[in-house]
Amino acid sequence: MLWTASQVLRKFSTSSHYYQNKLKLAIIGQSLFGQEVYSNLRKQGHKVVGVFTVPDKDGKADPLAAAADKDGTPVFKFPRWRVKGKPIPEVVDAYKSVGAELNVMPFCSQFIPMNVIDHPKHGSIIYHPSILPLHRGASAINWTLIHGDKKAGFTVFWADDGLDTGPILLQRECAVETTDTVDTLYNRFLFPEGIKAMVEAVQLIADGKAPRIPQTEEGASYEGIQKKSNSRVNWGQPAEAIHNWIRGHDKVPGAWTVIDGQSVTLYGSSMLGGSVPAGQALEIEGASQPGLVTKNGLVLYGSDGKALLVKNLQFEDGKMIPASKYFSSGESSSVELTDDEKDMAEAIRNIWKSILSNVAAIEDTTDFFKSGAASMDVVRLVEEVKQECAGVQLQNEDVYMATTFQDFIQMFVRKLRGEDQEEELVIDYATKEVNNMTVNMPHQCFIDGKFEDAENGKTYNTINPTDGSVICKVSYASVGDVDRAVAAAKEAFDNGPWGRMNPRDRGSLLYKLADLMEEHQEELATIESIDSGAVYTLALKTHVGMSIQTLRYFAGWCDKIQGKTIPINQARPNRNLTFTKKEPLGVCAIVIPWNYPLMMLAWKSAACLAAGNTLVLKPAQVTPLTALKFAELSVKAGIPKGVINILPGSGGMVGQRLSDHPDIRKLGFTGSTPIGKQIMKSCALSNLKKVSLELGGKSPLIIFSDCDMDKAVRMGMSSVFFNKGENCIAAGRLFVEESIHDEFISRVVEEIKKMKIGDPLDRSTDHGPQNHKAHMDKLLEYCETGVKEGATLVYGGKQVDRPGFFMEPTVFTGVEDHMFIAKEESFGPVMVVSKFKYGDVDGVLQRANDTEYGLASGVFTRDINKAMYVSERLEAGTVFVNTYNKTDVASPFGGFKQSGFGKDLGEDALLEYLKTKAVTVEY
Repeated sequence: MLWTASQVLRKFSTSSHYYQNKLKLAIIGQSLFGQEVYSNLRKQGHKVVGVFTVPDKDGKADPLAAAADKDGTPVFKFPRWRVKGKPIPEVVDAYKSVGAELNVMPFCSQFIPMNVIDHPKHGSIIYHPSILPLHRGASAINWTLIHGDKKAGFTVFWADDGLDTGPILLQRECAVETTDTVDTLYNRFLFPEGIKAMVEAVQLIADGKAPRIPQTEEGASYEGIQKKSNSRVNWGQPAEAIHNWIRGHDKVPGAWTVIDGQSVTLYGSSMLGGSVPAGQALEIEGASQPGLVTKNGLVLYGSDGKALLVKNLQFEDGKMIPASKYFSSGESSSVELTDDEKDMAEAIRNIWKSILSNVAAIEDTTDFFKSGAASMDVVRLVEEVKQECAGVQLQNEDVYMATTFQDFIQMFVRKLRGEDQEEELVIDYATKEVNNMTVNMPHQCFIDGKFEDAENGKTYNTINPTDGSVICKVSYASVGDVDRAVAAAKEAFDNGPWGRMNPRDRGSLLYKLADLMEEHQEELATIESIDSGAVYTLALKTHVGMSIQTLRYFAGWCDKIQGKTIPINQARPNRNLTFTKKEPLGVCAIVIPWNYPLMMLAWKSAACLAAGNTLVLKPAQVTPLTALKFAELSVKAGIPKGVINILPGSGGMVGQRLSDHPDIRKLGFTGSTPIGKQIMKSCALSNLKKVSLELGGKSPLIIFSDCDMDKAVRMGMSSVFFNKGENCIAAGRLFVEESIHDEFISRVVEEIKKMKIGDPLDRSTDHGPQNHKAHMDKLLEYCETGVKEGATLVYGGKQVDRPGFFMEPTVFTGVEDHMFIAKEESFGPVMVVSKFKYGDVDGVLQRANDTEYGLASGVFTRDINKAMYVSERLEAGTVFVNTYNKTDVASPFGGFKQSGFGKDLGEDALLEYLKTKAVTVEY
């Protein structure tokens, strides 16, 4: 018998209400997709009576089998259902024994006999990754791209005895982007939406509402499985057709061509827009004109003379290289030594011999550390080699990167010849004379230590909110750019010096980066002002100043990340030691907002880097410039290439791909609650990556009549109008005790009238422009809603009559709990004030906590007992008492409820970017 699952079934509730319109299902399929369909159907209350999947491979069960086995669901692992076209009787009998009412077949790769297909009362439904009847058969996703289809999608259909010809139950479609590959289409749409559709289809059948729409033969097509043998590139086609062919085979089976007599597989294709960069010609067998190896990759031409760009090449031996390195790819194997260099090599061999005195002879394969060398020996080796060969710049790290004698000599010779020098960072600055200085602003994507255009050549304008003018054009990153950046970050983590670096040395680099930011603080603050609208003095002190403090704070943590020892029961006669280690996660993604572009970058990336991770960061589309300047300074600080990658562009494209990417292990996000929910969902579906979210807020500030009125007015205004109200912890609603309400409002309005609204670069300006026009329009609509609902507009509520996106500081009173402005965040300079009755502490607390948000809160009172009582009961991640906006790099920051989870700043932030490994040793 091939049944391998436990025969003890889990007990479920069988109440008639629970099982109303629910079915008994057999799941026939495999893979993670099958597992997700299985799990979601069970969550919906359907009973899975049997799972039929493939046998274990290399001792490992298929994900569907593993999930079902864990739940106690019967699992059957049949290697085949038929022999010579005939059903295997015992297999069919085993299937029939479970009594399924419907077969659900998600990505089923086996041939299932018709007496199994037709056996259940409701028959069988199958998922197919195409818009049937188009692309019937296997490799449907590949053929969607190969044919250059503008739409992709999937079909859930009723199985029949044809090949993907049964009646259609439901279909879903999505647009195909020019940068899509099989992976991106699957991860973005076919996987997550396909799971939902399978569950929806089963429920339609259970409810008796499932359609059976016959497939038309009009537009029907059938294509076979794509194999390596028939995936060679045909160069007699237009460039777009070649691009579609390559991306349709990426990653499997891989489109290939012949170069220098060997087959080379091409990966990472994109259409080349704009001018072709300079490069070195490369003959391609069968192509009408040579390719061109450029700094961006391999440029190839179609029969129409148009060009495409390929990023990576794989050779017959499996080695993959960046296409840009084709002519230098062989250099890493070995260099031929001159006579003088051979003499130096022998001198170095003697140095090794004197250090490794326990080794009989220094062979080429002798490993420095496996032969017993320690850290002091590294210092000795470096210093003796430098003394023997004056002028060679050798570092301790070089020894750790080349541990065998042969590798050490190769490294030494390259240094001697100057071949190991890093390429000079080339930056195409956008330059402006502003704020009595010249500011130089990088504006391209920053990937693997280089600034470069987006692979599709797209750009967009970033706008100065002070007057609406264009600052410069910024690269608009594509999905392909995300994939390249993640690959660079993964390579830097897995194989680069960052992952092997001494934590103290890593801290030194972060200190150096902080020092460089301090040297450039006026330039950074100026860029921040013109790109985000921040008042220059605030940008200098907070946007930039706190960023520098954050880098220095976490630089100090690098060599203080510790595990612990844990007493456990001893297994006599042996003894045991259990200890824990804190280890970096790997590649992390960071998505930051537009209100504090540099500071939010620092809050998240400093902890991420201090923990030893690498990162891919997406700045807000409207404020990318200080992030790109930060990238430039990171190179000057000596941060290795690939550790930091910056991708300006849209959240819908770049942010979504980061959420979906299987090589990213953590995503940190600051932004709105709806987007945070979508990110969390995508991260769960992709690879269950770790997530931290700092989301929306409606922070209450309670002002009691026994407060220091001068301070309450000053800090109350700051709680709302700080940074133009574009502040995640801004007091979204003020509760003022009725006996002081009118005086408080009167004094606030009096102070607002003294505020200077104007150019953020003017040192006397108090209130600059809102970040961008769409936000300005939203604030005006917010105020209009407040008036319509009956709140009293005491001051402001209008756009300032001048160029740019300036909003008047605004005050509403008489705000009732049910009103829109009482519940929703404005994220702007809008003070929303409600009264509360004298002495009604518990009542005002209930009103303050009556929100799904919980980011920050505040209370003003001279009564310490009241202050402590209120602070204990306010449901928020931060509580300010007789102050506001007082954050510090050492204090953890983050919200409760729908304001998110996870912490920035303080030691807690490090834990967001670390994993704990437990090690038990018996001795």
